Amino acid sequence: MSTLIASFDLPPTAASVPVARRLVRELMQAWGARQDRDDAALLVTELVANVVDHVGGSDCLTLEATFSEDWLRLGVVDCSPARPAVQDLDLDSPRGRGMRMVQVVADRWGCEDHRGGKRVWFELRPQRL
Repeated sequence: MSTLIASFDLPPTAASVPVARRLVRELMQAWGARQDRDDAALLVTELVANVVDHVGGSDCLTLEATFSEDWLRLGVVDCSPARPAVQDLDLDSPRGRGMRMVQVVADRWGCEDHRGGKRVWFELRPQRL
């Protein structure tokens, strides 16, 4: 199987959240990816929203997608070196659950340095039939 790769530069604004979600769903359909589209869309939403909420401004935002050997890897690159943190669950707080969802739903995930900023990524296996 060949490796399929796509990359999209987006503005770090709230309007990019639904755009990223739609792009991921359309790519998965075009590539015939058997991963759960709802899971992929949810996690991309969280990663892009984190950039909008915590980085924002005129900084960069790139959505990356790679599909190979049945693995789907989605990543979000931004220009901030500040790494995301999985927070303790606080039932009184309406926020702070995004990275916990990534940790629970993704088969693998991580964060790595990238050109003075970072790349936060996750991977999903195909759904079991």
